[in-house]
Amino acid sequence: MKSSVTDWKETKLGEICELLYGKSLPARSRVPGNVPVYGSNGPVGTHNAHLISGPAIVIGRKGSIGEIHLVKDKCWPIDTTYYIDSSVTKCDLMWLSFYLKSLNLPNLNKAAAVPGLNRNDVYNLSISLPPLSEQKRIATILNDHMADIARARVAAEAQLEAAEALSAAYLRETFKSNEAKEWRWPQLKEIAEINPRRPRGLKRTEEATTTFVPMPSVDGTSGNISDPLEKPFGEVKKGYTYFEENDVLFAKITPCMQNGKHVIARNLIDGIGFGTTEFHVIRPGDKVIPEWIHLYIRQPSILNEATSHFTGSVGQQRVPSYFLEDLVVPFPPLSEQKRIAATLKDRMANISRACVAIKENLETINQLPSAILRKAFNGEL
Repeated sequence: MKSSVTDWKETKLGEICELLYGKSLPARSRVPGNVPVYGSNGPVGTHNAHLISGPAIVIGRKGSIGEIHLVKDKCWPIDTTYYIDSSVTKCDLMWLSFYLKSLNLPNLNKAAAVPGLNRNDVYNLSISLPPLSEQKRIATILNDHMADIARARVAAEAQLEAAEALSAAYLRETFKSNEAKEWRWPQLKEIAEINPRRPRGLKRTEEATTTFVPMPSVDGTSGNISDPLEKPFGEVKKGYTYFEENDVLFAKITPCMQNGKHVIARNLIDGIGFGTTEFHVIRPGDKVIPEWIHLYIRQPSILNEATSHFTGSVGQQRVPSYFLEDLVVPFPPLSEQKRIAATLKDRMANISRACVAIKENLETINQLPSAILRKAFNGEL
């Protein structure tokens, strides 16, 4: 039976539980076994012995602080964690795990270098503690809700994966068809110019409004410029990538390259624009339409191939221009390019709309846990 919030006791977290320190267990010291070893982010390996018998709550203490894991069996929390087991708490462990998730513990971090969670800061947090029977009731409801949300998330992610796979399938069907085998397959540099020089004597007033495309303005799902900026010419004329109407922009840096941030430059003010230096510019010749190049280079197989040509250090790896220059591309007659591109464009637009709807649904699903937790601990469940 649901109790009234007036029956809930105002107290401090330190009055109802104790945070115990995990114990160091370096990877070299672990013996193969079936006992999970927990770090701040969750399981980091296994061992043949346990530190606690479970059930217990494991909390990220250093690094990914505030991550909450309810462990139902034996485990070994390492020294980047705190843990709470049933012997050091005065409340239902499942209820407490949900309550801790509602507190946004990462906000307690005060460390500038390595994030850390101070035990006393946690102990001083105020809490409204329901009677034990109410804790169990709330925990059971929350557990059911979270299971439903997890199932909904898995289903939505599967839908998104299927939609994205369909896009790749359409492209593969086109460029691997028997018809495609009969086309000429030149290198891209034969039919398009890669990173063309800016024209000499580009005259424009310093105040002239100019299209500017930073990387966040490129939608990796649709392959469109979703939110271009407008800046004075004087601010962008130096230090940025120059391009013209109908040029194809190829994001060369990881992970933007793999995420499909490649776009046709369209609707540019006065037919010119500037953007991030992380673009390669592909200017189609008169025998190829930009849509044809754009569709071909956005294929997952091409992007995967591009990763094998990365140069630079980890985190700052880029696709060199020679990859695009030497890339072999299909080259049917212009009329065929237009016909096939029009069909693919319609299909891709439908898929893009579906992906947007699925992502919006996923965003809603991901917001549900915090909303349900708020309701639960305000006495509204």
